[in-house]
Amino acid sequence: MGSRALLSLASRFSAFKRTSVILQHLSTMRHLEATGEVLLDRKGCAGVVTLNRPKFLNTLTLPMIRQIYAQIRKWEQDPETYLILMKGTGGKAFCAGGDVRVISDAAKAKQELSRIFFREEYALNNAIALCRKPYVALIDGITMGGGVGVSVHGLFRVATEKSLFAMPETAIGLFPDVGGGYFLPRLQGRLGYFLGLTGFRLKGRDVYRAGIATHFVDSGKLPMLEEDLLALKAPSKESIAEVLASYHAESKIEQDKPFILEEHMDKINRCFSASTVEGIIENLQRDGSPFALEQLQVIKKMSPTSLKITLRQLTEGASKTLQEVFTMEYRLSQMCMGDHDFHEGVRAVLIDKDQSPRWKPAHLKEVTDEVLDNYFKPLGNRDLIL
Repeated sequence: MGSRALLSLASRFSAFKRTSVILQHLSTMRHLEATGEVLLDRKGCAGVVTLNRPKFLNTLTLPMIRQIYAQIRKWEQDPETYLILMKGTGGKAFCAGGDVRVISDAAKAKQELSRIFFREEYALNNAIALCRKPYVALIDGITMGGGVGVSVHGLFRVATEKSLFAMPETAIGLFPDVGGGYFLPRLQGRLGYFLGLTGFRLKGRDVYRAGIATHFVDSGKLPMLEEDLLALKAPSKESIAEVLASYHAESKIEQDKPFILEEHMDKINRCFSASTVEGIIENLQRDGSPFALEQLQVIKKMSPTSLKITLRQLTEGASKTLQEVFTMEYRLSQMCMGDHDFHEGVRAVLIDKDQSPRWKPAHLKEVTDEVLDNYFKPLGNRDLIL
């Protein structure tokens, strides 16, 4: 081989090496960016998870879910980690949910993400529910959808005056997932059915009064609360509960205000006890009060398919284990991914923001039992078994 050929080969090898280094660097940068979306720290006796996408209201991405899941598993095995603390940055949101726009795009493009995301999200929710270390979620700010999934299944959930809870999925052609089929029907009376079907928003101390949160603490006191929790020596469930209870007892914000739905609970229990969505609508019409008519208008805007899926999901979930609920919800999620309404809901609410979704089918009577049965069918070897 001549010297010119050798030089040319050396030059090409050098260019290849440079390209490899650049690609490696970009890959590292992407990894750093991904890890930056969730901060995982050991502080004192605790493992601390901080959701760190404030510009996106700390919505969950698949890399975040994977990192949190793996870290919780590690901390569970670590004898020096006595509790796990979950919080969000930015002051506006704890976590506004999963990144449904990305999921919708992936599902339309027949990409794997729409299958993997729900599978791994529900596995994380289940890991939180079964966590052998006390788990404390500081639900300060917006807590919706996927944000509920990474908090409500934990042992302790701390609400503040800035908390805003909702499961608004029927408005985007989905259903209140992340274990909604388990915890919603277990709330007082028919409250969970009401919250799941209407997407009604609970704020501040009402998140505690509804039974979503276990404690209520002033938002400004959270840094002190965190310090006191981290300073505990080998804390137990009991000692953590004591600290939380002392802060809860000190809080005077909204203390004298009654639960926002207290005066309507009889109506909610009566109207939402029907076994069909059509029956609920009839009950609301018959009631005729301003509150009932307002809920009627809300329900009429929701996806008819989502409403029927949700009522059956909650009815069946009331007697299932949490793991059985996740299996059921995974089936529903995969059917919704191939459906019209989810993508149309995301378009109308989150992309074009015209708030005018065109549902298909457009009427409840078109969502027959046969159509509904199809959503709940097992997926064979694609089923989620936890």
